[in-house]
Amino acid sequence: MTKPDFEPHPAADASGPRPRRPRKGIYVLPNLFTLAALFGGFYAVVMAINGRFAEATIGIFAAMVLDSLDGRVARMTGTQSAFGEQMDSLADMVSFGAAPALIAYQWALQPLGKAGWFAAFVYCACAALRLARFNVNTGVVDKRYFQGLPSPAAAALVAGFIWLSAAVVDVHRDVPLFRQLVNALGGARVARGDFSWMMFGVTLFAGLTMVTNIPYYSFKDFGGRRSVPFAVLVAAALVLAIVSIEPATLLFLIFVGYALSGYVIYGARKARGQHASIVSTSTDEPDERGLHD
Repeated sequence: MTKPDFEPHPAADASGPRPRRPRKGIYVLPNLFTLAALFGGFYAVVMAINGRFAEATIGIFAAMVLDSLDGRVARMTGTQSAFGEQMDSLADMVSFGAAPALIAYQWALQPLGKAGWFAAFVYCACAALRLARFNVNTGVVDKRYFQGLPSPAAAALVAGFIWLSAAVVDVHRDVPLFRQLVNALGGARVARGDFSWMMFGVTLFAGLTMVTNIPYYSFKDFGGRRSVPFAVLVAAALVLAIVSIEPATLLFLIFVGYALSGYVIYGARKARGQHASIVSTSTDEPDERGLHD
């Protein structure tokens, strides 16, 4: 008996046709927040090119808020995915890496020539390194802390300084934090070039701090499902009310305080003889061991 030229598929029998496999797709809701955060970074760059630096910094801060929501939305709705994680990292590189560097260069670093674009590039490169290290260290880092200054906080530090100095230059407003500086520079009408070296220092500090092993508190203990004392909500309301009085000044001070808090934690751990690194274990990948030292 000769064998047939073909054999029927195991799934194809008398009971009916083979069932179709479900199509692979992406989750819309969390990725919409990620795309919105990406738009905030793109909007910031466009506004900076057009010379509207106050609006540019608002784009960065809006991207921060949206970036903090996409992960929470994914966890609450059970829509986490590898695609979403990669999309989030790429959006962060634009909104918190390239955009702040370009805005800082356009605002005050350009008059410094090579030193200006050097500082902008160092910040951008450090943001890329920070995000790459975060991706490979996700499983080995203590969840209560970040390893190095988070890229959104670094972007907020740079954008906050630009917003604050823009209030002095463009709006000709006597910002309380800069009152003595403005007087030293000859009155309220100063040029943005007068802030070039200060911008240089802030940009380098924010960039290099991202790639250190300094531990920064992540505030993940205050998740949406965990109850907190009533006093915490009262304190949050007071902070919001105080920030609304002088947003540019107080937001910048808040992020300066957060950027310095990591060094305080690091110093306190060293003083107590504790291990300063927040990496809890090491990976089996020999090429990645140096990332966790």
